[in-house]
Amino acid sequence: MNQQYKYSDLTGKVIGCAMEVHRVLGNGFQEVIYQRALAHEFGLQRLRFAREYEMPVFYKDHQVGTRRADFVVENVISVEIKAIISLEDVHLAQAINYLEAYNLEIGLLINFGARSLEFKRVRNRQMSEL
Repeated sequence: MNQQYKYSDLTGKVIGCAMEVHRVLGNGFQEVIYQRALAHEFGLQRLRFAREYEMPVFYKDHQVGTRRADFVVENVISVEIKAIISLEDVHLAQAINYLEAYNLEIGLLINFGARSLEFKRVRNRQMSEL
């Protein structure tokens, strides 16, 4: 992991957990299976997390709904998971929009559906990275 990025140690641990899940299960399962396995691996690695963390979504200071983040790890990183053949730009945009909606700075988009684990680090464009 590039140490210049904020929370690089923590994102490295999360990616390591995802790699272990993918190594054991491979690809081909539904997203919920990977979500459960990743929650178990987070626990084994003693990472604090919330699964399916419900957060309000606001539009001009008015709550217009809610959205559940797959995971919020250590109260600072959003983790969105997919189980699809390949990630597309729309998935990346979605992960970035969630960061902005949740007022979190850093997130990971992880895809278990490909032959090799795919992951992207995303950041909230409305916050500066130090």
